[in-house]
Formats: sequence, C-alpha cells, structure tokens
Amino acid sequence: MIPFLRLSLLGSLVFASVSLHSAEERPNILFAFADDWGKYASAYAVVDGEGTPNDIISTPHFDRIAKEGVLFKHAFVTAPSCTPCRSSLLSGQYFFRTGQAAILQGAEWDPAIPSFPLLLKDNGYHIGKVYKVWSPGTPRDAPFGEQKFGFEKPGSNFNSFSQSVTKMVDQGKTVEEAKTAMLDHVGNEFDGFLEAQPKDKPFMFWFGPTNPHRKWTQGSGKKLWGLNPDDLEGKLPTFLPDVPLIREDFADYLGEAMAFDAGLGVLLDRLEKSGQLENTLVVVSGDHGAPGFPRGKCNLYDFGTNVSLAAMWGGGDVAGGRVVDDFVNLMDLAPTFLEAAGAEVPAVMTGRSILPVLKSDKSGLVDETRSWVVIGRERHVASARTGNLPYPQRAIRTKDYLFINNFKPDRWPMGIPGPVADGEVPSYDILANNTFACFGDLDASPTKAWMIEHRGDSEYRKQYELGFGKRPARELYDVNTDPDQVNNLAGKKEYAKIEGDLFRQLMKELKSANDPRVVQKDDVPYEKPPFTNVTTKRKPKNKKGKANGKK
Repeated sequence: MIPFLRLSLLGSLVFASVSLHSAEERPNILFAFADDWGKYASAYAVVDGEGTPNDIISTPHFDRIAKEGVLFKHAFVTAPSCTPCRSSLLSGQYFFRTGQAAILQGAEWDPAIPSFPLLLKDNGYHIGKVYKVWSPGTPRDAPFGEQKFGFEKPGSNFNSFSQSVTKMVDQGKTVEEAKTAMLDHVGNEFDGFLEAQPKDKPFMFWFGPTNPHRKWTQGSGKKLWGLNPDDLEGKLPTFLPDVPLIREDFADYLGEAMAFDAGLGVLLDRLEKSGQLENTLVVVSGDHGAPGFPRGKCNLYDFGTNVSLAAMWGGGDVAGGRVVDDFVNLMDLAPTFLEAAGAEVPAVMTGRSILPVLKSDKSGLVDETRSWVVIGRERHVASARTGNLPYPQRAIRTKDYLFINNFKPDRWPMGIPGPVADGEVPSYDILANNTFACFGDLDASPTKAWMIEHRGDSEYRKQYELGFGKRPARELYDVNTDPDQVNNLAGKKEYAKIEGDLFRQLMKELKSANDPRVVQKDDVPYEKPPFTNVTTKRKPKNKKGKANGKK
C-alpha cells in the first residue's frame, strides 16, 4: 500500500457525524449502473436542446426517474475507465486514493478501504447484485463482498443483449418475443433477490449490466430498437466523421443504452407491484463515456467523463421534476447512500453527499460550492511495447471551461500505434474486433477501423489526429462556445489568466487529496511495479463474422 493511503485509511476509523434514522425510516436503495454509458437519454434532449444523438434515443424509464425526481446536467466520473471509476464510486474517494485499484488491468482491491455496500450490510441492509460491480480486478467484485451476494441465474445473459436477441430471432422468435425473454430473465433475478429479503431489513441492490459496453451486433440499433442511423446525420460530435458506417455504429450504441433502460423498467415495475417503490431511493448512472469512439472512454473530454444521472425517492421528500446544474462527481454517491441509510460516513471519503441537493426544492444551481469537479486517469489496459506505462492526466471542469494537464505529453494517449506507425495497417476485421492490435486504450470497433483506414484522407485527417494523435502538456476549452472541445486555447495570451487560475485550483485540490502523481513527483507509484507488472498476452486475430465485424 502506498504510504499516504495507509495514513488516510486510518481515518476510516473516524466518522463524520450524521443523524441516524430508525429502521422503519430507512429507504431501500436501487442503484442501476450502466457500463460505458455517457450522457445519452431522451430526458437530456429536452434540457440540452436539439441537434445531438439524444434526439433519436428513447429511455422512458430513466426519463420517469428524472420526471419524478431530479435530473443532473453536470455529473462526472473521477476516471473514464471502468475499474478506477468503480473503485472511486464504491469507496467514495478519488480514484488515485485507492492504491492499485486506481488502474484497470492489474487492479487489486485493498480490504482496508471502506466500501459503501459492505458498510450498508454492516448497518443491517440486505445487499445483492447482478452482473458487473468491480471488474476486471482481484478479487472479483471485492468491494461488494466478492460473489457472496450475487443473484445471477443461469440462462441468457443480459450483458450480451443484442447478440442473444439476434440469435433468438434467427431461431424463429420475433424481435419482441426475444426481447421479452431477456427482460423476463432480469425480472426473475430481481425476484430472487426480493424473495431473500428479510422482512425487517431494507435492501440495497446493484443492477450492473455491461450494456452498452462493446461488443454488440452490428445493425442492432435499427433492427432491435428502430433507430435509423441516417437520423444521426449532422448530430454526431464534430470530431467523428459523419459517415454511414459511424452513424450506424453510434445508433447501435444508443440501442444498447435502450436495452439497459428496458432492464431498469423491469426493476421499477417489480418494486411498484410489491409496494416498495415509494420508499426506495433510485439512482441511475453510467461509469463513463462511449467505447470504441475516439475522445470518449479513457479521455477527459466531456464525451468521456460527463454521464447520465437521475435520482428519485418518493417517500424521501425529494421534489420531482427538477433539473439541477450542480456539479456532481460519482464518488459523491457513496456518502449519499450512507447518509440516506442513516449510516456513518467514513471521514476518509472525499466525496460529498448530494442528499441536500436531492431534498432541496430548487432547480438550477442548488449548492453554490458545487461549481466544479476534478477528474483524471492513469493506466487503462496493458501494452507490452510501452512497458505498461500510463497516460497520466488530471483535469478540472467548471461551468465555463475544461482544463487538462497532461503529465507525459510524449506518450500516446490512446496507446501506442503499433503496426500503424510502420505503415503496416491491420485488416479491417482485426481493427474492428481486436482492441490490442493498435491504440489499445480505444476499444475495437467499426468506427476505430474506419478512422484508421481513412487516416490519410485530407477530409478526415484533423479528426484522426484529434482522436489518435499526441497532445500538448496543457489543454483549455471554452465549453460554451466549443462544446465538443476541439479548439485548444491553452498558451493563448488572452486566456493566460484563466489557464493559470485553473491550473492552480487543480493542483491545490490534488495536493489536498494526496494525489501520488503530484505529491510523490520523484517516486510516482504508477510508473513502477506493481502498477506496471501486467502485460497483455492477446494477439491480433483475423476472424470474420464477429459481432463488430465488417458486413
């Protein structure tokens, strides 16, 4: 364990003061957490305006929660990588305070770190989960008691929704029959959890399907959800080529998000019929932005860090129909759940409960101190060619600006180019199906394959460089005039004061939180073993017919 963390964990024995509720007042907690789901829900089409992919997606169950509760416009992850983000959320701390859980491949959980599900269990909650909580990492789902509280049942796995539904359709079922079979499986798993609930205990349930994580079946957005890729024309982020194949890929991504929403609807229906919905705090979010699209997952731009977040609690004095501008970091959810449950919040948690925001009757900016968040990343996947070195970044996001500090601008932000650097470009099928063929921090996808194949076209060269190229030490974006964050203002004289102020504010927060990247400059743990021990053994394969393969 790194020294500062050992000292910090001693603080977990000291708890913040909160008022305890009686058992009868304590709410159930339903947390639905989608994998790789950015800020894409039909509720945001209303509040953020037209002209984005939210115009074509339909998420009625997420929208219901937003309508009956609170919709957050500025929810951000601490790290746009699955395991670090989840380490942060579960511990209620910045990802860089979680030791070896601050990386993805090679992550290990330190049992000395308090996690909110186990704290709720210790406070009399019946806890359970299905699908993904904390992985990849060792031991699997350690912050949730490993596999002791899993309620998965044998059968068609909801995680492979489009693949399973497509297979059933090929075998003779209608699309609706196949989708119903998948959703019934979700309901049966949740029924098993509710049946195991002791009458005298509230519950905490984690619904964590891997949708919309890749892979998915190409064309499934239109075939299964009626999403016409052509309806996305002119609505994709400007750093993505607006071509038919990429529009189709993005429509498929939105379809996977709709599958997640359909599963959420099953849980809400079960709770409503059992009479438990009124006293259930329901929170829905995602662990970071889109996979397989440049500047999404593994990036500190909004496309990679700004996520959907909505919460409702009918019996908890949470006024519905509100849209708030407060900046929320997902590490804030751990103390929120604990405070709502009347449990003590460990002082070691750097997140702040959003319960006061939920219980307010205001819209807009409720808490004036919630005007910024700090985000960052270290190593995502292993790369043998780079010796597993990370791409270290930290950033601060305010209502007007995004400032990014790239500590090692000589490195490749999406992983090393591999054979692409030598002009030996792998085939489309390899690029679309094997993440580790090149640029390993960007998931394999049709979009990745298309952009690499067209990297030399003058029309798409700038977009390729924005997604795959090296970056300067500092980046500054005016998010109001440049929402896609492609026009770097860092180094410009007229923005020097803003850049300097944001840099100092960022460093102050990082030092206060004991970020090893800042406070251990001469001995940064992420640059040496055990953080750099993992190497990938996967080799490029050229197999056709994969879920993401070229038609």
